[in-house]
Amino acid sequence: MQKSLHIDPGKCTGCLQCEMACSYEHTGVINPSKSRIKVFDFEHEGRKVPYTCTQCSEAWCMQSCPVDAIVLDPATGAKVVKEATCVGCKVCTISCPFGTINYMADVGKVQKCDLCGGDPECAKACPTGAITYIDASWTGLDRMRAWAAKANTAAAA
Repeated sequence: MQKSLHIDPGKCTGCLQCEMACSYEHTGVINPSKSRIKVFDFEHEGRKVPYTCTQCSEAWCMQSCPVDAIVLDPATGAKVVKEATCVGCKVCTISCPFGTINYMADVGKVQKCDLCGGDPECAKACPTGAITYIDASWTGLDRMRAWAAKANTAAAA
């Protein structure tokens, strides 16, 4: 069973627990600027929205990497950066249409969500359930695809 992160922005309070847990898991320090998940602040709307790599099936980041530093983790489905292989060229950051790959100047490499090997710290740290790790088929992706296919069929008729 493939799992994915599900984000419900309506439940986010902007506490940044997800950012702190992520940065600590990956760097050993609590520093939201080093987090692989970000909480965007839409202050005019009074909303906070967590956002991270969606592990998209197209994986433009992986396809564009000239040194094959982004690989598929078969256990989790995550597209993972092999830090030892990454040369820091940032082509993947340009290729990602969602802006969820970050260049870390202090190490000269890129980073992105790796789903913490199948046990995402951001989801465990979220006190409101705004971030959960659930069966990928429950996230609505298949329902959206079915709707899109139906809309295309109706338009063709």
